[in-house]
Amino acid sequence: MRELRLVIFDVDGTLVDSQAEIMAAMTQAYQSEGLTLPERAAVLSIVGLSLAEAFAKLLPDSDAPLRARLVDAYKGAFAGLRSNNQEMGPLFPGAQTALQTLQAQDHTLLAVATGKSRRGLDKVLERHGLTGVFHSEQVADHHPSKPHPSMVLAALAETGVVAERAVMLGDTSYDMDMARGAGVKTIGVSWGYHPVASLQADHIIDDFAALPATVDAVIGE
Repeated sequence: MRELRLVIFDVDGTLVDSQAEIMAAMTQAYQSEGLTLPERAAVLSIVGLSLAEAFAKLLPDSDAPLRARLVDAYKGAFAGLRSNNQEMGPLFPGAQTALQTLQAQDHTLLAVATGKSRRGLDKVLERHGLTGVFHSEQVADHHPSKPHPSMVLAALAETGVVAERAVMLGDTSYDMDMARGAGVKTIGVSWGYHPVASLQADHIIDDFAALPATVDAVIGE
């Protein structure tokens, strides 16, 4: 029997193309405080961080009360988008098939490590028919923000998989740094929100069709 292995997925920018929803919610949050929204590239650069960390990075001179109000406004905007059925971005092409291929392997476990809240992740999984697909679901509510390795370490502990048999799939340097901090190999995606050159991943894939074979190459079959 083959040794168990674990594939850990980021969500925003990796599985789900959520940039339209992120920009809409961020626009409403900034407007609530009369602030000027940064350029799209700057906003997308913080995807993957917890909201508190994201606003600290976008507004380094702001105080804690302002950042807390922005977090609440952002969450409220997302809730409003959800109620209007406007919140969910599509899965990236090929994501569903790649998940099904890996899920069918009895020695491969799947996990999520995301900057989303528990409620936010639940909505994504429900919308895309992915509830129950992942053996471990690590969210921002219970961990320090990426790139702290806490989420990856928790996924390893929850599944009983050793770090050498695990790999992180993500689109940002935060994902890669988080994985490396936990001793886990990395696969970067070229379609996400950070430039590929910034990832410094063990491997880069250009489409989901390449994922199963790349997992084999990175951590072994």
